[in-house]
Amino acid sequence: MRSGIDSLSGLVRNQLQKNPLNGDLFIFVNKRKTQLKLLHWQGDGYAVFYKRLEKGTYELPTLNSNLSCEINSEQLLFMLQGVALKTVQKRIRYTHFNVSK
Repeated sequence: MRSGIDSLSGLVRNQLQKNPLNGDLFIFVNKRKTQLKLLHWQGDGYAVFYKRLEKGTYELPTLNSNLSCEINSEQLLFMLQGVALKTVQKRIRYTHFNVSK
C-alpha cells in the first residue's frame, strides 16, 4: 500500500492491460484486506482515495485469474460500508435495455 499514483497507474497498464485514463475506477486492496486505495482519472488528473479500517476487513467480490473483476457502484458502496456481498438480496426493479434492430 506504499504505491503512489504513478506506480498504481503503471500496475493498471502493465498487469491488468487496461488504460488508467479511460475513466474507470481501479481498486487496490492489501493482503490483510484492511486497507484500500481507489485510483480514478478525472480528465485533468488522478484522484486517489485511501481508507484503512481500524477493525474488520473488506469483503472482496470473486476475482478472475488475473486477480481482477468488474463491479458496479452499488457493490463498491456495499464493500466500503462493510455489507456482506454474498448475502445482499436485491428486490426486483425495471431495467430498460436498448435493443438495436
